Amino acid sequence: MSWYDALEAGELTVRPSVDAAKRFGVSIDRMSVSASAGTPLAEVLSAVEKSTADVIVLRYPAREATWFAALADGPRQALLADAVTGWALPVGKGRRPAPLAGFTAQLEPEVDDDLVDDLVADVFGDSGNHYCANPMFDRALALAGRQEWARRRIAAAGAVVLRGPDRRVLALAAVDEQRSWTEIQLAGVVPAEQGRGRYGHLLAAIEDVCTTRRLVVTAQTHQIGIQRVWSRYGFEPVHNLLTVHLVAAT
Repeated sequence: MSWYDALEAGELTVRPSVDAAKRFGVSIDRMSVSASAGTPLAEVLSAVEKSTADVIVLRYPAREATWFAALADGPRQALLADAVTGWALPVGKGRRPAPLAGFTAQLEPEVDDDLVDDLVADVFGDSGNHYCANPMFDRALALAGRQEWARRRIAAAGAVVLRGPDRRVLALAAVDEQRSWTEIQLAGVVPAEQGRGRYGHLLAAIEDVCTTRRLVVTAQTHQIGIQRVWSRYGFEPVHNLLTVHLVAAT
């Protein structure tokens, strides 16, 4: 779910998830209720009723504490799939680490696909994503989908890459620049360099390439370790979302 869908969209959005449907072999609709939409529950229930998809992936503000009971009371099986926290930082306000001699960071147009696959597997392989909460979806296919998305995203827009003195890739990030914010869509440190403070240098590099006023990022709420890093760097939590899978009766 993009930052726009989560916080800025002015209405309930519904779209088919074509790539995921091909991967898992079932039809999937994505429904999103943004923090700013003010969408009533009745409108959400009506959209759910109209959908013919096998699975609806619905994300909505966590403040709507009464919605899950209503969704679970409908004809579809309701599965609480995950919770997501959104964080934001004014660009230029990050608590940057001291520069490292010989280290470089810049936006690069190409990154080796195998490196991207390995990084995504390391960052997301254990924690999974919302698909892993649903027994209809194979965990390995969910990870493969994340890897495919990352390769495609970086091939289209490049990545911010942190390199050491020997030019080895230490960390990388895929970002999406919009008019008023830059979203970190993927960021991670290669396994051999983890625990050495590289992530802070990656965040500093992302700030350096930003042309917008705000840097934003989201994570599953249970991913405490990375959110501690964001907090130390200066990010603040601004929003929480719940993800619910609504599965049609077979």
